[in-house]
Amino acid sequence: MIIKNAEPDDVETLLAFRQEAAGWLSELGSDQWQRPYPADRLLQTIDAGAVFMVRDGDATAATITLTADAEDGLWTARELDEPSMFVNKLTVARTHAGMDMGGRLLDWAGERAYKAGAVWLRLDAWTTNEALQRYYLRHGFSHVRTVLEGAAVNGGPRVSGWLAQRRTGTAPHGFNDLTVAPNSIADDH
Repeated sequence: MIIKNAEPDDVETLLAFRQEAAGWLSELGSDQWQRPYPADRLLQTIDAGAVFMVRDGDATAATITLTADAEDGLWTARELDEPSMFVNKLTVARTHAGMDMGGRLLDWAGERAYKAGAVWLRLDAWTTNEALQRYYLRHGFSHVRTVLEGAAVNGGPRVSGWLAQRRTGTAPHGFNDLTVAPNSIADDH
């Protein structure tokens, strides 16, 4: 399997991918990702080089967004002074469930963040999705706190404010990494 930077032509695929994940989450009783994600915002993150896709032949197996930009209102000023990168929208196709694809992507993200000069790999998870929170804890993240104040990126109340982090570092992820090398975030700190 390869991991590559997403391209502008991938927007529709990624939006459909997210919709598939939202349907699966709904079947599990979760309201996560039921609000559509704005295509223009996704295109901005693709253009910024922050969206990545795992391809298994012709199939999209997974996607992840990894950025040095924190969502407003989640992390403290002191935390933002620490070199960090942030995981968003980690999604695995149902066809590739049960293969630890998400864990491998987190390892890849931690290594990419490390190469960029980050000390922390951070994320915010759905506040009511306890299974997802346990998943991140099993993959080496530590819960920092839960933030409920504020608004969601795509409108409505903040629903993704369970904050967690783990140290960055090299890790065997097993992907053929075809991504553009990360920019150093050292200049930002």
